[in-house]
Amino acid sequence: MVVILFFLLLFTNFLATTQQGHSSISLDSSLTPTGNSSWLSPSGLHGFEFYQRGNGFSLGVFIAGIPQKTVVWTANRDKPPLPGNVTLHLTGGGSLMLQSADSQEASIVTTSVPIAKASMFDSGNFVLYNSAEGIIWQSFRNATDTILPGQGLLAREELYSSVSETDQSTGNFRLTMQGDGNLVQYPKDAPYEGPYSYYSSSTPQNGDNVNVSLNLDVDGHLYLRNSTGFIIKDLTPGGNSTEETFYLMRIDSDGIFRLYSFTLNQSNLSAIWASSADKCSPKGLCGVNRYCVQNDQEIGFGCQCLPGFAISKEGSRISGSCQKNFSNESCESKDGNIMYTIERVTNTIWEDSSYSIVSLPNNEECEKACLEDCICEAAIFKDGKCKKQKLPLRFGRKLNDESNIALIKVGVEDKRSKKERREDLVIVSVSLLVFAFIIFIIFGVLVFRNRVHAYKRITKKIRLDEDFKQNSGLKSFTYLELLNVTNNFTEEIGRGAFGTVFRGEISHNQKVIAVKRLERVSTDGEREFQTEMKAIGKTHHRNLVRLLGYCHEGPNRLLVYEYMSNGSLAGLLFTPEKQLGWDQRMDIARNIAKGLLYLHEDCETRIIHCDIKPQNILIDEHNCAKISDFGLAKLLRPDQTRSLTGIRGTRGYVAPEWHRKLPVTVKADVYSFGIVLLEIICCRRCVDWTLPEEEAILEGVYHCFQAGELEKIGGGEEVDKLQLERMVKVGLWCIQYEPSLRASMKTVVLMLDGIVDIPLPPNPTSFS
Repeated sequence: MVVILFFLLLFTNFLATTQQGHSSISLDSSLTPTGNSSWLSPSGLHGFEFYQRGNGFSLGVFIAGIPQKTVVWTANRDKPPLPGNVTLHLTGGGSLMLQSADSQEASIVTTSVPIAKASMFDSGNFVLYNSAEGIIWQSFRNATDTILPGQGLLAREELYSSVSETDQSTGNFRLTMQGDGNLVQYPKDAPYEGPYSYYSSSTPQNGDNVNVSLNLDVDGHLYLRNSTGFIIKDLTPGGNSTEETFYLMRIDSDGIFRLYSFTLNQSNLSAIWASSADKCSPKGLCGVNRYCVQNDQEIGFGCQCLPGFAISKEGSRISGSCQKNFSNESCESKDGNIMYTIERVTNTIWEDSSYSIVSLPNNEECEKACLEDCICEAAIFKDGKCKKQKLPLRFGRKLNDESNIALIKVGVEDKRSKKERREDLVIVSVSLLVFAFIIFIIFGVLVFRNRVHAYKRITKKIRLDEDFKQNSGLKSFTYLELLNVTNNFTEEIGRGAFGTVFRGEISHNQKVIAVKRLERVSTDGEREFQTEMKAIGKTHHRNLVRLLGYCHEGPNRLLVYEYMSNGSLAGLLFTPEKQLGWDQRMDIARNIAKGLLYLHEDCETRIIHCDIKPQNILIDEHNCAKISDFGLAKLLRPDQTRSLTGIRGTRGYVAPEWHRKLPVTVKADVYSFGIVLLEIICCRRCVDWTLPEEEAILEGVYHCFQAGELEKIGGGEEVDKLQLERMVKVGLWCIQYEPSLRASMKTVVLMLDGIVDIPLPPNPTSFS
């Protein structure tokens, strides 16, 4: 009954919207930035058109009824400004497209069916319809930074601030209508966790407060309402409705969301309510290594750098970051004297990203502990706790809290006189000259003796290289060759644990290649590196990315691969507009399984991949999936891991035996494949904290399987129920916590191909 009432309320709101005046925009209509054309609502209060942004233009909905053009919704807000020669077409084919002078096209919105017409409502809602007069897209459900009366912000929807009043690109702050009923503000890239929030509606937590939404009425009443239609919290009182007064709510570029009013004869909006009177409350307002201070100036606050830091060249007075104006090459000088001192910044609060917490009696002991620790770059002391931190420090602000002290390690200035420094320089220079002369004599004596040995080493290296090329079939490239074919490594196409990948083109046959520049490779000798390359070079399978050659020259280690034109599986799987259909996704899953089967059982040297994830699955022009980065784990230093100390792999895909310090076998790859298979089935990431806690971890799919509710995980696509159940059962057999219970890759391939029956899997964690 509650759900029915909720949808009745939504339908009532919808009727209210549709009953407002609206102008119809028919197919084959168009707009240009330099013309006077715009799609206005009947009253002329709102319009849809191009507006000036920097040296170009953007598209959006704006308030047309006041002299100061105020944007309330922006299309493609994070794309560069448009040139003046573009045209917006509502095409006869049913799409809303931008077309440039050279006939290049780009979509403004993505719809599942062709557009039949559009409307601009007096409410400020821009709406697209299908041929049956049904709404298929509307700006009210795709808000950027503003809420208008009648619009609302539904559960799990967000607003993001703009960069500035003149740049509507995504800024540094977000306003989230959480699933628990709380309206919360966070810095843009911070986790959805309490310590990172700087505003909360503190909605009472009870069983009725579900599907809570933020609403704004025409009288300026801003409030939270639950699914039964009851108002559970008032943010503003409202009751100020007149025919000449209008309202909007916006999260501003300074991170505070405000309620504004305006009349048609006003030049600007007037703020009548704000989520905070403290201009420094938004976390991250001043960038890193800076803290916010309230002042009496017109802007209401200022930003100060830490001691020993200066504003970076890219920074601005308010939003930029600070960098140190001293070097930290060593913790101590050669004679053992400390090269740093501690500067205190009192009454400030920062993000707690400490790597070590020590109980100490006072801040003097905390200073000493930080000075003696080469890793420590700052420390926060409060209530007997010394929290050592590394730079940068984030979310700094000044508070009236004398117990909180930030201790900043700063380089010590050399205060000796110029004469003393010149004398020291002369002594050092003479000493170096004498030392260089002695070294020159020793070098002359040793050169002759080493010439014979050098000749033998070079001859041996040439012999090893020739033998390696004959046995592996790989081409040996020079570093200069790869520098040329990649145009000095300018076009980066990927980055991972092993290094960075660049696009290259061999000019004589226009063949496109991918060049991976390995980083932090082990310091093993020539023979060890070539042994590893020989093993990889002998692997040939249609579902493995082909290694074409290598470079082993001085400290440079590079690998040359075939080029995969469709990028990674992650790009296709987690980008809504690129998502593939069920049959294509299942073909990709079979390709991955067959590639792993070859690595585990059929190649000359058995290889455990250790890092199976969508980012390491590449797709060629025929949508054939191929595994990359196989066999490279041995080339890393023993202490080089992806994200977990002592563990190879990526968080979320790592098999449980890594954590339990058990011997790792090919079954670790089977577990990672199972996680990837479930991602392919559900078209979502294995860990997604934007979802409710019980749905955030994809391993919890077993509970949906056990309850017979698999339709909840189908990725929004109609899929044959038996096929869906079969694929989920394969995934559950792969992610069993006990390695011995997991299927082998050979069995997985047979199950995916439908050759063998799949028994009912147990709960993956039942034997953990």
